[in-house]
Amino acid sequence: MRYDELLSKLKTEGNFRSIPGPDRRKDLVDLSGNDYLGLACDRSLRLSFLSEATSRDIPLSSSASRLLAAGQEEYMRLEELLSSLYDGRQVLLHNSGYHANTGLVSAFASDGDTLIVADKLVHASIIDGIMLSKAPFERFRHNDYQHLRSILARKAGDFGRVIIISESVFSMDGDRADIDTLAEIRSEHANALLYIDEAHAFGVCGPSGLGCVMESTKRDLVDVIVGTFGKAAASVGAFSAMSAELRDIAVNRARSLIFSTALPPFNVAWTRYVVERLADFEPQRRKLQTLSGLLAEAIPQAGAPSHIRPLICGCPRKAAALSAKLLDEGFKVLPIRTPTVPPGTERLRFSLSAAIDEDSILRLGKMLSGLEIT
Repeated sequence: MRYDELLSKLKTEGNFRSIPGPDRRKDLVDLSGNDYLGLACDRSLRLSFLSEATSRDIPLSSSASRLLAAGQEEYMRLEELLSSLYDGRQVLLHNSGYHANTGLVSAFASDGDTLIVADKLVHASIIDGIMLSKAPFERFRHNDYQHLRSILARKAGDFGRVIIISESVFSMDGDRADIDTLAEIRSEHANALLYIDEAHAFGVCGPSGLGCVMESTKRDLVDVIVGTFGKAAASVGAFSAMSAELRDIAVNRARSLIFSTALPPFNVAWTRYVVERLADFEPQRRKLQTLSGLLAEAIPQAGAPSHIRPLICGCPRKAAALSAKLLDEGFKVLPIRTPTVPPGTERLRFSLSAAIDEDSILRLGKMLSGLEIT
């Protein structure tokens, strides 16, 4: 298919995308971002960091990959801090959640003797990591742990290693995995590893915002924890926490780490500044819980309240039309379409921030109640 034909097809289907311009409306309520704690727009926090950072000579570029960079101080300081927060696990920084998942999954599973079993709704970066690994894989029905058990019962014994992969808070639906049950299943197979992506839980869930794994009594059975800094932590990049052995495998085999210029040290210093204060953001987490309850009332559906809540429209054109209506009323909620979500589940994804006021969510609820969704 020629490129012009492909673009025409996307437009006909209602799946054509374009990068939005800057938001110039001062009254716009942003419900499409991932600034869950509202830290990205916290000017006082930013100025506090800058006043401290300017007293140190922190480079604005690493100018090399992590394996070649001359200055490693900022990276190591952040990794050591995270290690202390995650029960002494070894920590490795990555340029983004996408870099983390594509690099780690492919590194851990590319030996020809590994089976990957992943939740049906894991993020595209995990799927891409699976593809890069060229390992055989199965996908269990979303949060269906009996299905997971049945797959493992049939196939786990045929491989030297099995990697079970799930998100903790799912990025498009906002629901949660059962970490305890996943840990139990992992313990039933001596050759299993459990890999949990905490991208949308880090900063928001668990003790001091450290994620869902850290509130589990069975967290020692989780082999790899991945978290990102570009959402609740208001920065850039990602991290993984794991054993020393797995970290060494990642350093030696994760192509996204080996062949990428490392994050700017200045940004890493900002990340550390935020992570050091995660425990102090409990008021923001409580506010986010309150907003999640109000949003659940505005968009009634099965499942517990969450800082992420979808409104299924069923087709891309309806999702785009509803997004446009809400934008006219001052709410930015961009449509989520195929291939991000399966065909027929196109939606608006409402993503909350502690910086939003309660009255805005109440006004949103009244507006949604008067609109035809399907």
